[in-house]
Amino acid sequence: MIRKLPALAVLTLFCAALLVPSLAHAQLEQCQPNAESKKLPAASSAERKARMAARAALPAYTQKFDLSGLPQYKPAEKVSGTLRICGNNYIGDSPLAGWWVTAFKRYQPDVKLEFNLLTAAIATPCLYFDKADIGINHEPSFYDYLTFLRLKGYAPTGIQLVTGSYDVVGWQNNMVIIVNKDNPLTKITMKQLDGVFGSQRAGGWIGTTWHPELSRGPEGDIRTWGQLGLGGDWANKKIGVYGFSIDYATSMEFSRTVLQGSNKWNGDLQAFGNYTKPDGTTYLEADQVVDHVLKDPNGIGYVRFHGGFPKGLRILALAQSEKGPYVDYTIENLQNRSYPLVGGQAFWVSVKPGTKMDPKVREFIRFALSREGQELVEKDGKYLPLSAPLANAELKKVQ
Repeated sequence: MIRKLPALAVLTLFCAALLVPSLAHAQLEQCQPNAESKKLPAASSAERKARMAARAALPAYTQKFDLSGLPQYKPAEKVSGTLRICGNNYIGDSPLAGWWVTAFKRYQPDVKLEFNLLTAAIATPCLYFDKADIGINHEPSFYDYLTFLRLKGYAPTGIQLVTGSYDVVGWQNNMVIIVNKDNPLTKITMKQLDGVFGSQRAGGWIGTTWHPELSRGPEGDIRTWGQLGLGGDWANKKIGVYGFSIDYATSMEFSRTVLQGSNKWNGDLQAFGNYTKPDGTTYLEADQVVDHVLKDPNGIGYVRFHGGFPKGLRILALAQSEKGPYVDYTIENLQNRSYPLVGGQAFWVSVKPGTKMDPKVREFIRFALSREGQELVEKDGKYLPLSAPLANAELKKVQ
């Protein structure tokens, strides 16, 4: 039997994908309907747009990055026709999509751009049902990859478009690793994170391909603080591990990035989901992670960063390996992608192996990754523009 979620529950699940903790559960207020959104069906794309309108309209940062290394857009050819773009609502809710249209049409006036930016969840389905030429989303889920493969016979092609935000709720604010302030640990490697949050495994997924070479044994498990280099009274203390329910997109992203595409988590992980308290308030999963780490000196957790983190937490510096460097969570280190636990949004396109990309698709992608296109990302001030090395590397996919 299929159960239909009540509207409030759907709204709660939406907030769960976006929110991170702060004092007094301030993010819960950010997810609550306002006067305009209350006029609309709860949890609908229209209600969400009304609720996020003020945040979408304004830049959250005014910092300027060095984008001089990005190529200027010069049309490789004149193109025409209708270009259908589907997916990420935040690009459409903010001025960014409109700015891109205006700028692109200065170069390509014969292209008509049609946007269907209601929710990122439709990005890949629009592609495999031939309802769009470009989908905008983070990496597809396993079953989106699998459905695409079943219907098309090949995998979708992804081209990085923007980097996730520093602290803007909704605009893929990036993940941080937190410990209690009384814990002396200040840094951790990605391999150590795998050891703490993961478990022995037979392999891991990359897209829909199983890779047994990503396996590891129980000797890689890290269960005490001594295994992370702490001595004295800390050495034999058991690590308390806190995170999101594995059904959330955040935990799936963490699994791909840290656990090598495996779903083999530490068996002691306390994984939280949103629920409604007897007083009618919603207790967000991210707030639960933070509250437990605040109370547990032996605790460690992962959450998405937002301003106003409690002073009782420490955010750890991260390194790809023990050789370092250990990188702090800063807006600069996100934009240049030196921070290891960083994510972003991508253009996803359907290109059959042995064939060339549709010229109008190629030209729009070239424009969006150009200096002109990324300067508009910076002007919008929520997602972070791509660094020049990353943009130039991604452009090689569309030559």
